[in-house]
Amino acid sequence: MADQTNQNQAGEVAPTTADKQVPSTDSTEATDLPTANAPDPKTAAAAPGEKPAAAKAAKKEKAPSVEDKPFVEFIEQDYLPALQKAIAQQGVQDLQVSFAKQKMPITGFESTEECWQVIGSWSEIGLRQFNLYFPEEDIQGKKGFSCNEGKKPSTLESFLIDERKITLDLLVFGLVQRLDGQKWLGRN
Repeated sequence: MADQTNQNQAGEVAPTTADKQVPSTDSTEATDLPTANAPDPKTAAAAPGEKPAAAKAAKKEKAPSVEDKPFVEFIEQDYLPALQKAIAQQGVQDLQVSFAKQKMPITGFESTEECWQVIGSWSEIGLRQFNLYFPEEDIQGKKGFSCNEGKKPSTLESFLIDERKITLDLLVFGLVQRLDGQKWLGRN
């Protein structure tokens, strides 16, 4: 194998930075180079401890969500129409949905107190009915579910108990999934 030599052994000299004109970092001269330490001119105008005007305006522009509406208004104006549309997309055409405050119609459970309920029914191979219960008049609170085919329901189930924040989409999705699990929707 041939003896290899590097540049320094061959007598060549590597170029140094002293030969080039490199700006010094010690100079007080301003350059156009951006730095991470330069203050943002938009935020520099704010007094210490005061938020910039742009940040204040951005916070005020956020509109309230539909879930922040009063309970009855949210259910009647937003939830019922969204639920009817979602169930119709699953092939149920004669769905009737109502919202009422009444006693729970569970066999063997005599309720003396009334609670808000979303009641849905349609007739496909008999009468199918489901109830979604809101004992606390709050979509974030406790919720229950029952369903039956032609007679009083005998089981009351908890509904969406593990969710941190309940949204319109989650309420619709949860009920459609539960009805699909009952094999009442689609081609089950």
